[in-house]
Amino acid sequence: MITAARLTIDLDALAANYRQIRDRVAPAQAGGVVKADGYGLGAATVARTLIAQGCRNLFVALFSEAEALVPHVAGEAEVYVLNGLLPGLEARCAALGAIPVLNSLDQIARWSMQAKADGKIVPAVLQVDTGMSRMGLPEDEIEQLIAKPDLLDGIELRFLISHLACADDPGDLANAAQEARFLAIATHFPGLPLALDNSGGTFHPRGHFDLVRAGIALYGGNPGAGPNPMQPVIGLEAPIAQLRTIPMGTGVGYGLTFHAARETRIATIPVGYADGWPRCLGNRGAAYIAGVRAPIVGRVSMDSITLDVTDVPAKHLYPGARVELIGPQQSIDQVAADAGTISYEILTQLSRRYDRDYRPAHAPALDRSTIA
Repeated sequence: MITAARLTIDLDALAANYRQIRDRVAPAQAGGVVKADGYGLGAATVARTLIAQGCRNLFVALFSEAEALVPHVAGEAEVYVLNGLLPGLEARCAALGAIPVLNSLDQIARWSMQAKADGKIVPAVLQVDTGMSRMGLPEDEIEQLIAKPDLLDGIELRFLISHLACADDPGDLANAAQEARFLAIATHFPGLPLALDNSGGTFHPRGHFDLVRAGIALYGGNPGAGPNPMQPVIGLEAPIAQLRTIPMGTGVGYGLTFHAARETRIATIPVGYADGWPRCLGNRGAAYIAGVRAPIVGRVSMDSITLDVTDVPAKHLYPGARVELIGPQQSIDQVAADAGTISYEILTQLSRRYDRDYRPAHAPALDRSTIA
């Protein structure tokens, strides 16, 4: 019997996933992406787990994330800010010791000015857009930088990076086009270490340059379209809060969008869209009880879900009985597929309302970051 919805986080599986990627991409280094509070699992705890496996390069998206993380990893790993710095954050970043990823000439100019203000060389990563049209210097700014390398005065570049748009499909022609463009740009930065691959890219049948940035694969999500090679990291279960039997034709939930086609046993569990369970899974998704699929019937409410448990043996139905939402019967990728989204979204939306059980039990869970 359980008394609250519980999110289980298997740190051994997280470590094993990192080792698999690390060994796969060697001699390239394997970096870990811990943005969005470690994909919702606690950036500091995830980072400490990765550092214990030899990870020395950690990536966040926002400077606020770097401020929360650096005190936990200072001296053991570098923290890179993928989105770069908004105006006015340069002095704080330099004092913190985080390393910005420079995505535009404007960001380069501001970071160079910070170097002059501090009277010292400051580190950075240079990102170029090779076809995704999101982050990184666009074509015209790349040409300006190549023509005027003194724009980088005071800046020590650690890596030249870009990002693959279609990495989860190794056969997509966009990957080869982006790689070719990346290598062409790299000729203008001789000797600078290169990083192109994200989780999906680490499984492409080629070399992996000098550094990869592993994200969803670390957390057990499938980095491609085939069988998932990663170990599952999270499990989610909730207790049955209430049971009822309804006659044929009875409606369930807001809007009465489900009507029982037979006498139906309904179980209500205390998880809803406020907990990150997608509202669109109403009348589409499912949970599992004792290995038996229990469809979600009616709409997902803010704090509850109703399940059709008519086919579940009665001995498994009682207040406090375990209901699996993510686990051996239903992976995070399956939940995402049912919701018409990706595992990243499911993972990062999981609520702080869940009890969190970090395993192995002896591994201390550090205070979770206070990243909004």
